[in-house]
Amino acid sequence: MRSLPLPLALTARLSPVVVLATVGWALSSGPLAAPQAAEHKPAEEKTETQSASAPSTSTAPKTYPAAPAPCESVAKKTIESLVPGAKTAGKEIPSTDSKLRRTCSWNALKGYDYRWLDVSYEVMQSDEAAQKSYEAHTGKKSGGGAVPGLGDSAYSVVNLTTEDKQETREGVVIARASNALVMITYNGSDFESKKAPSTDTINKGAIKAAKEAVAVLEADKG
Repeated sequence: MRSLPLPLALTARLSPVVVLATVGWALSSGPLAAPQAAEHKPAEEKTETQSASAPSTSTAPKTYPAAPAPCESVAKKTIESLVPGAKTAGKEIPSTDSKLRRTCSWNALKGYDYRWLDVSYEVMQSDEAAQKSYEAHTGKKSGGGAVPGLGDSAYSVVNLTTEDKQETREGVVIARASNALVMITYNGSDFESKKAPSTDTINKGAIKAAKEAVAVLEADKG
């Protein structure tokens, strides 16, 4: 087999970098309750009234209190199919808060074919916060479409890039299930032909991984 130099962008991707952890997902919290107006009443009655009218400090339990193990989110046979030659155990990317954000990566160069797959989970404080983040992410990725039957809502998009005449095709699937987001990134290149896999191949691969990752999330409800 002859040795071929990897394009600069793909060489960088072969390093264990955080691909999805930098997408800037932000947690949000509800507004603070407005202070109660003071009333001129006897001390005991005022204390009793304030206690009864004070807003509850308890919050509704989250459907998903923590992110599941991302490296266990996709079946071994799926990894073997989508990323030939990769170690099926995957590599989890270090996170600043592994309870809320976790990402696993698989990548391999088999012959001249290169494939990369990321699975990322993000757990938020509420369904509303997750929906806002979902809308923000999908709003930045035009040209895709909805994926029916995946979580509460899901979106997929595929893009082609070319650098030094080398094509790379990347598919992204973003899904929301209650207060959690699942993001899949799947891409590939052929270093011999310098062509990329077809849109259909990348899109179907990303959606397949997304369905398995969402299923693992939904089986792990708190």
